[in-house]
Amino acid sequence: MKEKMNLPRLTCERARSICILEILAKLGHFPSRIAEKEAWYLSPLRSETQASFKVSLKLNRWYDHGIGTGGNGLDLIVVMKSCSVKQALEFLSNEGDLFSFQQPILKKRTASGIEVFEVKPIQHPGLVQYLGSRRISISIAEHYCKEVWYRLKGKQYFALGLQNYEEGWELRNKYFKGSSSPKSYTYLKTHSDRLILLEGMFDFLSLAELFPGELKNSDIVVLNSLAFLQQITPHFKNYKEVHLYLDNDKPGNKNRKKLLLDYKNTKDRSYIFRGYKDLNEKLISTRRTRKELKK
Repeated sequence: MKEKMNLPRLTCERARSICILEILAKLGHFPSRIAEKEAWYLSPLRSETQASFKVSLKLNRWYDHGIGTGGNGLDLIVVMKSCSVKQALEFLSNEGDLFSFQQPILKKRTASGIEVFEVKPIQHPGLVQYLGSRRISISIAEHYCKEVWYRLKGKQYFALGLQNYEEGWELRNKYFKGSSSPKSYTYLKTHSDRLILLEGMFDFLSLAELFPGELKNSDIVVLNSLAFLQQITPHFKNYKEVHLYLDNDKPGNKNRKKLLLDYKNTKDRSYIFRGYKDLNEKLISTRRTRKELKK
């Protein structure tokens, strides 16, 4: 049996001073953008499409604007891993072996050493199971997505990938939500006079599951982040109709109202999933209800 290495004791005081950027990198989270005084991330505590998790480079403190919570590096480990302070100290002391299941955000080759090395049809049981949990059929997923593998420090990982306009990948699996570089929107063209606009990968796949007729003879834009909305709106003039499937939340409602006001060819389609945050939430609820009725 391999003997356990006796590691130097890490106190709470020392742990609180550890660089939060290094902690996040160890857990596979990398900044969406870095300014002089702060770094912004897609929140590691919840799903989102716009980076609202801030790390102050001067104070070495984090704050998640989406849930109104913040703190130091030790607090972050406790929240992310739902663990005790003692377990968090062990994690910070031993290179993260306690949480080796955490997968890093995918990127193409970068200074951090992450490399996408294989793209193939979806077949891994883990991804098949993940799609099932989101109520997406393999046939739909295979039509639009791939199984993407990458290497980091000698280890291999995989994710469901939707390619974007710049040939980067939007990546999802059970443990993380991220994207490879370069990050961009996804634009699928059929030379139609109608454009469908959605926020994310699973909104798109859910629309294909729930209302496949909506995708027929339509061009499709999956924003992958609301930050790309300004890059997309110049294309609106090329379409007779632009159908909006933005989420039923504060950012989605705000952008929907502005688009409807600014562009006469836009039409709100969020009523299709009224009562739900997004299309995938409606899909999961609908399929669950059908399953219960069959019992």
